[in-house]
Amino acid sequence: RVRVAPFWIDPFPVTNAQFTEFVAATGYRTVAEMPADPADYPGLDPAHAAAGSLVFRPTSGPVPLNDPAQWCRFTAGADWRHPSGPASGIDDLMHHPVVHIAHADARAYAEWCGKALPTEAEWEYAARGGLDRAAYGWGNELCPDGAVRANYWQGQFPWLDKGDGKGTTPVGAFPDNGYGLGDMIGNVWEWT
Repeated sequence: RVRVAPFWIDPFPVTNAQFTEFVAATGYRTVAEMPADPADYPGLDPAHAAAGSLVFRPTSGPVPLNDPAQWCRFTAGADWRHPSGPASGIDDLMHHPVVHIAHADARAYAEWCGKALPTEAEWEYAARGGLDRAAYGWGNELCPDGAVRANYWQGQFPWLDKGDGKGTTPVGAFPDNGYGLGDMIGNVWEWT
């Protein structure tokens, strides 16, 4: 059991528009935008010393789920501005959550806003939306009355997605939880 003191939390994940504002004001460069220093990573394949990030690539069929390398590939040039690789962009994704952000990047953004990342306990409390021991932030049924309540993989991961298959969704695309918070479940992983 864990107790949390009262706290404030933003109603949605940080969007590309918000992160763009932060970068414009500070000139900040994310971890994915900087090449790795091989001295920090003994044995690093020089091809992976380039600036970049892991990008999800669906497989053509079922694969063992104990090897993320089957569906994630290091992609040089992938970063928050280029979520699928160097040829992609975020112009049409400004209201989507920012991705390819390392913990240090999330912390820097929060500090710039005069905020802090939530603790894991705070995040869990907020995600439950006031429900106790419910399986989801909206109750015990994944799709009440057939309604999808979050952006998540629907089908056989990592090759068959019966959802829209388009990656992230704009923040606020699904109903808020009991605390008025959106996207606490699904869409993207969040830093604590």
